[in-house]
Amino acid sequence: MRKRLTQYFPFLIPIRVKQKIWCSNTKMFFDKNKYANQYGEVLKNLVCETKTIMINEESGQDIIYQKNKVYNLKLISKTMNEILIRPNETFSFWQLAKNYKQYGNYKDGLVLIDGKLTSAKGGGLCQLSNMLYFLFLHTDLTIIERVGHGEKSFPNPDKSAVDGTDATINQGWIDLKVKNNTDSTFQILIDFDDICMYGMIKSDAPQPLYKIKNGTPIYKRENNQVYGYFDVIRMDENKKETLLYNEKIKMKYEIKEELMNEEN
Repeated sequence: MRKRLTQYFPFLIPIRVKQKIWCSNTKMFFDKNKYANQYGEVLKNLVCETKTIMINEESGQDIIYQKNKVYNLKLISKTMNEILIRPNETFSFWQLAKNYKQYGNYKDGLVLIDGKLTSAKGGGLCQLSNMLYFLFLHTDLTIIERVGHGEKSFPNPDKSAVDGTDATINQGWIDLKVKNNTDSTFQILIDFDDICMYGMIKSDAPQPLYKIKNGTPIYKRENNQVYGYFDVIRMDENKKETLLYNEKIKMKYEIKEELMNEEN
C-alpha cells in the first residue's frame, strides 16, 4: 500500500489535520443542511434509552487512559446534551463537538490509528458516538453519515451490547450525521454516574418503539485473520423483524475455537 505524505514527513500531520477540519467546517457551512444547534426544555415522550459501561478493564492498557476517557466523555457531552433536532434539521456530531473548548481541554485517551491502539488527546470520544448511533437506530431519524470501526480490539465490557452498532469519528474526516425527515422534534439527553454513561432520546410526540439486536454471529478465519459477521436487526412493537444491515468486523482479540464457524 502506498504511504501517505504525512507518513514520510510526520511533522506535516498537525498542518494536515487543521486543513481537513477547516475544509469540513467550511463544507458544512455552505451545504444545504440546517444543523441542529438549539437546546430546550426536556421533551415528554421517551423514544429509547440505553447505558454503556465507561471503564473497560480488558483494554490491556494503563487504566489512566480509561479514566481520562471518562473525563473526555463528560466534557464533550456538554456540547450536545438536551440538543433539539427539529423537522428538516440535521444532527452532526462534529458540528456540535467542535465547541468543546468552552468547557475545558481533552486528556489523553486511547485511539485506533492505522490499525494500532495508541493514546492521543481526546481519545475515547467514539464511545459517545457509538451510543448515539445505537440510539438513532431506535428512531425514524435518517442516518446520512456513519462509518463503523471495522476492527474490535477487546471484548465488550457489557455482555448485552449489540455488535455492529458503533460509529467511529475523526474530526475533518469522519462524522456521525442523522437527518430528521419526520414531523416530530427529537431531543438527545446524556447523563453519567461513576460507572455508566446514559443516553436517551425523547420526542414531542409519541413514536414507534423499536428494539435493536443481533442475529447469531458468524466467525470466520480469512487469510489468518478472524472476522465476525453480525446481522443488525430492528424489531418493531409487533415483533416484526427487519434486517438493517450486516457488519463485517476484524476481531483483534482471541475468539474461542468453539465459536468459529468456518476456516478458509
